[in-house]
Amino acid sequence: MHRFAFMLHPMSAGDVAMKFKFAKFIPDSIIERAFALLPPIKASQITGIRSRYGEAEGWFIACPLTASLIMSMPQAYVMNKIIQGGRMAEKLGAKILGLGAFTKIVGDAGVTVARSLKIPVTTGNSYTVATAVESVREAAKAMGHDLKKAAVVILGATGSIGRVCALILAREVRSMTLVAREERKLEELAAKVLYDTGLAVKVTSDNKKALRTGDIVITVTSALDTVIEPEDLRPGAVVCDVARPRDVSRRVAEVRDDVLVIEGGVVEVPGEVEFNLNFGFPPGTAYACMAETMVLALEKRYESFTLGRDLCVEKVEEIAALAKKHGFKLAGFRSFGRAIPPQEIEMIKSRARSGATAK
Repeated sequence: MHRFAFMLHPMSAGDVAMKFKFAKFIPDSIIERAFALLPPIKASQITGIRSRYGEAEGWFIACPLTASLIMSMPQAYVMNKIIQGGRMAEKLGAKILGLGAFTKIVGDAGVTVARSLKIPVTTGNSYTVATAVESVREAAKAMGHDLKKAAVVILGATGSIGRVCALILAREVRSMTLVAREERKLEELAAKVLYDTGLAVKVTSDNKKALRTGDIVITVTSALDTVIEPEDLRPGAVVCDVARPRDVSRRVAEVRDDVLVIEGGVVEVPGEVEFNLNFGFPPGTAYACMAETMVLALEKRYESFTLGRDLCVEKVEEIAALAKKHGFKLAGFRSFGRAIPPQEIEMIKSRARSGATAK
């Protein structure tokens, strides 16, 4: 049996209340601070992962810090919590540890954690990129967009995930706008895209202006609050939200019935998997970053496959091939926690065309 562990954490005090019912009667700020004093905990055992080539089991390890605390507390304190969780994974018998959500963002994106443990560490970002790009291709096709003619916008483009998404999609599109806060990093990325693919991209730090031009949007910022509102999007736009917490406001789903918002990086796990933990997905499905750790365990590739902030296209393609080998696949389209059937996409497409015609 191939064993792994994956570290997650509550995004907010509300997530703590889902696990501990008494918490809903206590102010959020008190819950966050009290929970942060606890050591990491074994949240659940994962069983039933099976491919043609083997079986795997693992554990969810919960770091007791919310997203806002991870980003605001002293880095040394946060890193120590993550390393403590890693040592728990070692004692449980895991041979590789995956980092989820903000535990892979803080500090040097897993490098220090890996150096402090006896087992390898992966962030899962390579498979996250692979599934996000595949989702964008499929969603664009479903909405009637030709990628070669569509205007693509990437928010958070200079981050590790956004950067590689840009490098991959630049080989397939003719119009791309990269959006991030630091102009120097944007210019460096634009130069690399041009050198590697021959595509001259536009760069800007103005989210709103860029979004209004986008037929296809990939958003993967590290913002704690939403950055995309209903008025930002053009009719018929496809938005792939890879960020956690979400970059897209829930208001978009409530008032814009002419755009398609999908969650990036949701996959079906082979076998009769039991996560024994409710993280808001249908049975048998998981985030791609979780799945990367599972794939590596099934493949017996106990190595720090994705680490740090410099992702590469070759590893994205490699993990995608390994995932396919073991039977992992996209779990259809989901938006704000629910499945989007094909007939609903047809209705979105029809309303977008009607709106464009009216204008």
